Amino acid sequence: MLLSALTSGAEAAFFSLTEQELDQCKTSKLPAEQRVYRLLQNPRKLLTTILIFNNGINVAIITLFAYVAWQVFGSMVLPASVMVLCMLFATFFIVFCGEVLPKVYVQKRRLRLVGHMAGMFDKLQVMIQPLSWLLISINEYIEKKYIARGYTHTMEDLHHSLDVALINADTSPEERRILRGVVNFGAISVKQIMRPRMDIIAFNNAMTLQELMPEIVKWGYSRVPVYTHSTDHIEGILYVKDLLPHLGKGNDFNWQHLVRPPFFVPENKRIADLFQDFKEKHVHMAIVINEYGGTVGLLTLEDIVEEIVGEINDEFDEDDDIVYSQLDENTFIFDGKTSLHDFCKITEVPFDAFEEVKGENETVAGLMLALFSRIPRVGEDAAYGRFHFTVESADTKRVKRVKINVASKKEQYHKVS
Repeated sequence: MLLSALTSGAEAAFFSLTEQELDQCKTSKLPAEQRVYRLLQNPRKLLTTILIFNNGINVAIITLFAYVAWQVFGSMVLPASVMVLCMLFATFFIVFCGEVLPKVYVQKRRLRLVGHMAGMFDKLQVMIQPLSWLLISINEYIEKKYIARGYTHTMEDLHHSLDVALINADTSPEERRILRGVVNFGAISVKQIMRPRMDIIAFNNAMTLQELMPEIVKWGYSRVPVYTHSTDHIEGILYVKDLLPHLGKGNDFNWQHLVRPPFFVPENKRIADLFQDFKEKHVHMAIVINEYGGTVGLLTLEDIVEEIVGEINDEFDEDDDIVYSQLDENTFIFDGKTSLHDFCKITEVPFDAFEEVKGENETVAGLMLALFSRIPRVGEDAAYGRFHFTVESADTKRVKRVKINVASKKEQYHKVS
């Protein structure tokens, strides 16, 4: 029972340590506290070890109770009431003395307890490594195969429920856009909404202050990437406000020392996770890189917020930034460089509508290349599902403008019938 109580208390203590206590263990010179920090670097393995050991102890206690009862009563046939009382007593003894009391008791002594128990669990992890590995592998398989699939089904159900609710409710287009943005927020990746590399405005760190100032005035951005040689080598982010105290200084002023370190993120990162990173790191801009470390785009905090609330335009934004025009309820003309994510958001179609055909492409022009398997000529058209595409403008290198007709689900049903 003492081992059961210590193990249950250690489980509660290990996983209730505060950030300050973890930092203390990380920087401590005591081997026991260092061991605590090392064990918590793999919390799933530690928890599996604790649970295996604790359940083994509880099984041993039940076995001991049965053995004592057999020694005391022998082969006597006990009344049912006596058997029930024995089971209740054993259950109460294990739950109250071996589970509840220890977990309540250790809350004010958790760091001291884990320091004493860390050595034992460190050795136990080695002893029961095969069993814990088997249980963790089974758990990961179940999570990957069923829980992820369940999440997908839940999202589909949520989208369907939202569509039904919006049809039956008197909601404005802005309200519908915000609700859809909230539902889709956790599934959007950085690559889907980033500003591509070719559209990034960046400054060369070899520029002098006199060369730099006209560029700052021309573009009007408050934060701008700074590169060496090319945008593949982003050295940092220049905050224009950092230059204000130095405007009167000469051309010899070394403005490069004002550049702040860049924040790099992979292109497959979810924007919900990036939003959390922005808050924790107190930054507003991220440089998106691919698997080879090359720059592929840029993303700001404003871009993420716009996924929920829609476009945010300030006094410096241009009205000619509109990348599409709507001819009627179902027909649109889109600029070729419009992202498929923006297209789906504007036309209110599912974000995965082109998942099977788009490949690595993330723009309307890229989708045309995937559908035609070549650069199409002006006037050529193609159909995919409920979408009909007509190339409005193109040259020998790229598709510039596309007219897209989006059939309603009802129209698509009649065509199939």
